[in-house]
Amino acid sequence: MDDLTTCVLTPRVSTEGYDPLGVGVHRASTIVFEDAATYAARGKRGPDGYSYGLYGSPTTRTLEAKLSALEGAARTFLLPSGQAANAVALLAFLTAGDHLLLADTVYPPVRDMALSDLLRMGVAVEFFDPVSLEDLESKMTPQTRVVWVESPGSTTMEVMDLPRAAAIAHAGGALLGVDNTWATPLNLKPIALGADIVTEGLTKYVSGHSDVLMGSLSLRDTGAAEAVRALMGRMGIGVSSDDAALVLRGSETLGVRLRHSGRVALEFARRLQGRPQLARVLHPALEEDPGHALFSRDFLGTSGVFSVVFQPDVAARLPAALDALELFAIGASWGGTRSLVAPMPVSDYRSATVWREAEPVLRLSVGLEAEDELWADVERFLAALENATRREAAR
Repeated sequence: MDDLTTCVLTPRVSTEGYDPLGVGVHRASTIVFEDAATYAARGKRGPDGYSYGLYGSPTTRTLEAKLSALEGAARTFLLPSGQAANAVALLAFLTAGDHLLLADTVYPPVRDMALSDLLRMGVAVEFFDPVSLEDLESKMTPQTRVVWVESPGSTTMEVMDLPRAAAIAHAGGALLGVDNTWATPLNLKPIALGADIVTEGLTKYVSGHSDVLMGSLSLRDTGAAEAVRALMGRMGIGVSSDDAALVLRGSETLGVRLRHSGRVALEFARRLQGRPQLARVLHPALEEDPGHALFSRDFLGTSGVFSVVFQPDVAARLPAALDALELFAIGASWGGTRSLVAPMPVSDYRSATVWREAEPVLRLSVGLEAEDELWADVERFLAALENATRREAAR
């Protein structure tokens, strides 16, 4: 064989006896077939068969299987980000003339997509108060096809009664979709509570190291799986095996990371209660939180993400005070090893409810740094905030 051909053709070596703990990274765009007849019949391989790299590899299928087991789902699909998972979930189940109901506290990009793209496509979009399921029930119509929620709500942490929301949606012939990124499938099982669709921002806790973007879309049953798979194929949506391998590796430590961050964050939330600069601490695991009873009933644990609302005269000093932080980094996302803070606007992202408290709300994500050093950083920030407020008052 000519050397040029030898360079191109890769020899097959035996894998017998090679049983590593880690998952192999299978990179491929083209999948070859043993003969022309097999190639012609490739469409009959079914959802678990391999025909082209876009539709999955052994690496991505391994991650899908792990997530399906954690979610209690019949099928899971991987997408390039959590928002991509949200978008595909909505696009797969909605068409012109349908009605979509969104909890008023959904992730802002979901709101933006609904109001920018779904409306343009002829889908009627309406919002409801997530803590008033009477509001949800009153807004259901014969055209309602999807009810989309987050619990806790994005930034402001309102907890929903998911079983009741599922019952209302199903009674009206609609599906319930839940963005479960805050809790992860370790702390909340939406499908067990009645959800039909669950999305996760794997970018955050599941991958856990702030170095990969990915999302997942899990389905209660397989009835709609082919519609989702076909839509993803038409849109050319897939993920790389390299990224899937990173998420698989991160998922192995998800339990211990989440347990640590959740414990420390709840301790910090309790310490922050009653601080004069703060109007409220938003954390559903706090006994005083309005959603605590539902949280205690439905959730298996807590997350490392919570928010604080400042007194009106203090909120304006927030930007300068944030610069005093030394360990907490300022940035979007959460769930990595590094602790983060992000000032978040709220009132611009409300339709069915009104946010009457000071803005911005500060979202904190507790990472894996030493607990006492992190708390010292919080104290440093609060001191800078207090000093800035005093200086302003002295003018």
